[in-house]
Amino acid sequence: MRGVEAVMKDDLPDRFGPMLVKEMRQNMRRGSFIIPFLGVHVLAVGAVVLEFQTGAQDQFSEIIGMLNIEMLLSSGPLWLAITAICAIIMPLGGLVLMGQELDEGNHELLLLTKLSRWKVVRGKFFSLWSLSVLTLFSLLPYVIVRYQIGGVELVRDLACTLTVLALSAVMCAGAIGASSFRGLGARIATMLLFIASAMISGGVAIYASGAFDRGSGVFWHLNAFAATLCFVMMGLGLARSRLRLVVHAYEVKPSFMVVGLLIFTPFVVAMTTAMTAGYAGLVGLIGMALVAIYADVTPKAPAWVKAPGANIPGGTREPEASVAEVPVPVEIPAVNPPIPTSAQGEDPPVPDAANSNGAAGPVSGSTKSGEGE
Repeated sequence: MRGVEAVMKDDLPDRFGPMLVKEMRQNMRRGSFIIPFLGVHVLAVGAVVLEFQTGAQDQFSEIIGMLNIEMLLSSGPLWLAITAICAIIMPLGGLVLMGQELDEGNHELLLLTKLSRWKVVRGKFFSLWSLSVLTLFSLLPYVIVRYQIGGVELVRDLACTLTVLALSAVMCAGAIGASSFRGLGARIATMLLFIASAMISGGVAIYASGAFDRGSGVFWHLNAFAATLCFVMMGLGLARSRLRLVVHAYEVKPSFMVVGLLIFTPFVVAMTTAMTAGYAGLVGLIGMALVAIYADVTPKAPAWVKAPGANIPGGTREPEASVAEVPVPVEIPAVNPPIPTSAQGEDPPVPDAANSNGAAGPVSGSTKSGEGE
């Protein structure tokens, strides 16, 4: 029992990151992953049998390169099945990932820890993409079986593998970004916009370089890698922008900015492709990827700024200045006015009743009480 508990505890090391470990442990223990995983292999066996019977794998594309959709579609039923499973069906399962965190308020608890918004979305992306990658590599032995009917070409199968990996990464990022919106309609609309922007932008940059090179050369693959990187960053940037806890009234919503980038990216890539004679559309792709990364940066105070002291009601506040710095008030004694006395030592004059004209006059000290005037 101790051995089983040790294996379950150390199945994924913590150095991979807390979000990735949490998501992978949850996904690997669910029946929603194990049952479809077994069904995928049944489908792959059926595709290989179909290729044995029909010989459909003999139709090859002239251009062999990464993200060549025409080559992928003409590579036989097995690659069609692998593409549908690893690049479409499994990534679209990410349309519910961010919704679970946002609807239940778990993202607020996550952000109270040392995890940043970027680490949260990155962990979810790698957990989803790793499942597609594991499924893809588990299906590669079926590709080798096709050697019996002459259906194996090393360079073409390597290009198909890279294409499925790139498409899977882009679709996973787009699904995570779309899942951060509330409502099924908003998620579908965002996902369709993401796919359309990726297809137009990547297609313009990649196929323009292929037309000028008359094949899949160096610039073809550089543009393909740049397109993959650009839209992975855009999808994750969209998901990260929805995790923003506070948006001020004078700020544009970060998610609106990323959606705007999805709309304008095809125009930027087309312009840079035309300006570089069709070769370096990757300049526009990398530029838009950087904009997506820095479009929504969490503001942070400089390191030299000290945090303010705690203001706890009823608590003891720290003194703002030392005792030596507080000036001590000096008391000045009041000076009483002197009482006037007469020269002969007689009592001071007492004011008499008011005169007829309203003025008060002195009363003689010799006047005795009880005598009339």
